[in-house]
Amino acid sequence: MAADDPLSPDELAAGLDTRLAEADTRLARDYPGAPTRRQPVHTVYVPADRVRPGLAADWGRRALAALDEYAPTADDLAAAIGLSGPAVAEALPRVRAKLADEPVEDLRADLEDGYGARDDGAEDADAVAAAEAFAADVASGAATASFGIRAKGMEAAGRRRGVRSLTLVLRTLLDRLGALPEQFVLTLPKVTSVEQVEAMVWLCGRLERGFGLPEGRLHFEVQVETPQSVLLPDGTAAVARMIGAGDGRVSALHYGTYDYSAACGVTAAHQGPAHPVADHAKAVMQVAAAGRGVFLSDGGSNVLPVGERAEVHRAWRLHAGLVRRSLERGYYQGWDVHPHQLPTRFLAVYAFYREAFAPAAARLRDYLGPARAGSAVVDEPATAQALASTLVNGWRCGALDEDEIAAAGVDPALLLGLATRRVGQEEA
Repeated sequence: MAADDPLSPDELAAGLDTRLAEADTRLARDYPGAPTRRQPVHTVYVPADRVRPGLAADWGRRALAALDEYAPTADDLAAAIGLSGPAVAEALPRVRAKLADEPVEDLRADLEDGYGARDDGAEDADAVAAAEAFAADVASGAATASFGIRAKGMEAAGRRRGVRSLTLVLRTLLDRLGALPEQFVLTLPKVTSVEQVEAMVWLCGRLERGFGLPEGRLHFEVQVETPQSVLLPDGTAAVARMIGAGDGRVSALHYGTYDYSAACGVTAAHQGPAHPVADHAKAVMQVAAAGRGVFLSDGGSNVLPVGERAEVHRAWRLHAGLVRRSLERGYYQGWDVHPHQLPTRFLAVYAFYREAFAPAAARLRDYLGPARAGSAVVDEPATAQALASTLVNGWRCGALDEDEIAAAGVDPALLLGLATRRVGQEEA
């Protein structure tokens, strides 16, 4: 074609590049793709006055003791929680090893609802003590993969106290360690407006400058536990606006089960992660977070596995079912609030990933192999990304081993790149 041909593909493409330049820039900024960092399978919430050095290892010992007391064999545990015997038997050795080696992946010292309102002297002391416990675990090599605090949020009644506790925790960590640990994270609760997220961004910037931290170092999770954090008065999705207002600092969205259910008028007897109001809120969160580099976390169960054997088994069955339900719906993280919830957390997670392993590996082999046309399933790049993410998540939490992934014919070195590729990129 002649260079001046009005139908020249090069000229047409150049015109499209000009017209879409702003949209392309906005897409790259607002939708960076899946996070590359490790997502914990749970967040363990502990009132700040109960946080001590070595807490994670202590929870692991208590979880193992609960297994020994209430379900000493794989058959006992399978019958208790309603999973198949072979699935439990396959996963249980890994679960016991996990409880011995890394029973808590993400720890949060709670200075909000789980802690309550106390006088300033008491909360000051507990905030400092929790930070000192974190510092001691970092120094000894016993720190969890991520940890942090949930201080009181931006509501008028608690914001001064929240800022005071946050400042004390940061100062204590910096004094004890000389630097802020990379795995430190903040949780912002009871968000009721986009402006509160903007205020948290402002606060993080001020704290960074005041403590000499690098710009952008502080990130925070938004806890979605009010109707105002799901929908704005005009019906638009508030949580989507909040991610943008976070200016790159929002690391995760955490669903607050019981506050949100209560605010929607659900009676206490019917509140829980599986209620329709919870499913609606989480569906809005899921779409708002898709492709934006933000993790999602479900809430948890407030029915604790304590008491008589039958009571523990009922709570375990409920918890395992809820964890499985969340995983099936694309929520790969949740909350745990008692050591006895750890066995069913990891058992449900491990069973899920081990069940998914062989089919996902087979489809990835077909997708990546030279004979894709012979596959019974024609997978799109986005589906291949989801399959790779399944294997990466299972590998990172201990449900799968690198050697068995390689033995299944999938190169582990390719998985992370495929799992975190941006949907819409050209295929390799």
